[in-house]
Amino acid sequence: MRIGYYAHHHGSGHCRQADKLAALLPLELRDQMTVFTSLPIDGYRFSTITDEQIVRLSAEDQLPEDVLPGRAGKYWQPSSLHYSPVGNRHVQTRSWQLLDEIRQRQIDLMIIDVSAEVAMLCRAASVPYLYVKLAGERDDMPHLNAFAGALGLLAPYPKALEAPATPDWVRQKTLYLDFMPNKTDELLTFTAFINKLMTLTTDNTIHERLYSRLDAVNKSAEDNANEGSIVTVIKGYGGHDAIDAKLLQLRRALPNALIISLGPINDEARDYVDIAAHVDDVTSFIAYSDLLLMACGLNGIAQAYDYATPLVVLPDERPHREQEVMAEALIEQGRALSWPQFIAQISSLGSQDIPSFLSVNNKSINNESVINESINTDKTALTGNQANMLAQEFMDSFADYTSVKAWFEEWLLPQLGIKPER
Repeated sequence: MRIGYYAHHHGSGHCRQADKLAALLPLELRDQMTVFTSLPIDGYRFSTITDEQIVRLSAEDQLPEDVLPGRAGKYWQPSSLHYSPVGNRHVQTRSWQLLDEIRQRQIDLMIIDVSAEVAMLCRAASVPYLYVKLAGERDDMPHLNAFAGALGLLAPYPKALEAPATPDWVRQKTLYLDFMPNKTDELLTFTAFINKLMTLTTDNTIHERLYSRLDAVNKSAEDNANEGSIVTVIKGYGGHDAIDAKLLQLRRALPNALIISLGPINDEARDYVDIAAHVDDVTSFIAYSDLLLMACGLNGIAQAYDYATPLVVLPDERPHREQEVMAEALIEQGRALSWPQFIAQISSLGSQDIPSFLSVNNKSINNESVINESINTDKTALTGNQANMLAQEFMDSFADYTSVKAWFEEWLLPQLGIKPER
């Protein structure tokens, strides 16, 4: 089957998700996948999809000459759409472009990530689609209509992190693909990680602390605890002010820790960290830190989820409580601490370093076989290569069928355990 993937243009995450799934397609089908997006070419560089497989859609921004704005109020706005300007030439162009390319490229099935408007356009044009269901409380009418019109829903996160308020029928219609971590290089050894940190600063005092930490780890895990903890703060480019605002309090709570800030940082917050840097791959920081502080974006949590490294979450405010719901689920499972919980526990001990119980029961929700694993030179993700198993099975299924009808009835419906009413 020929697959089309609509990737929303807000941020690069939707295109990155398309790239991840394309990499799982059987080779004979990979060049038959088409990505539709209005994200500019410099917004994300695909590693699996070629330029010929990308349809750059027209923008959909509101224009002064629109007959009605995109959000025109109760009596002028269809309840099935989030954004529907009237007379907008760009939206008209992208709609015609989308349907025409679907026809010309003989797309059998669309995956929509995410847009209630594109979902309704496909349903009205009788184009079968799957809808990507992101985390959070998506119980508004446009989302529910997009869900109802889909053959099925795809959740790029584990079922255990589903919002409690999600209706049963939505859960039943959803394939939970678990997290699909970003493609990374081979995990560095702990020695190589320490050497990498050396290159990120010219401060000789920090170099001495890193050498002491490496020496302690090589001798024994018990001595390691006395050499100062490594705390990594991971921030994305979608917003970092809220986390930067906590760095002074973090420094006061853990005065002996080596604090590393990855990603953007405000100038006034630099004095509270030991190393501030931008890196292409955060995996070794996740694996070897004693504590992580981060927001709850999908890609960031996907990378950290399968490691036993203690996690403190500070979710950004996003529509549909996307990050808040993710944080609440992680805290409920004992996989993470909230910022107030972290500060309260530090304060109750009067500790100047990370107490051992902040390991959040020192286990991953996915695999308890690595309980009490200390940081060492060959640490790996707890679930190893099984992380993409469900997503791989999903993408492999497209090679077994030539028609959407047969795939829907013989593969998807048995996976969901439900059948549509006739």
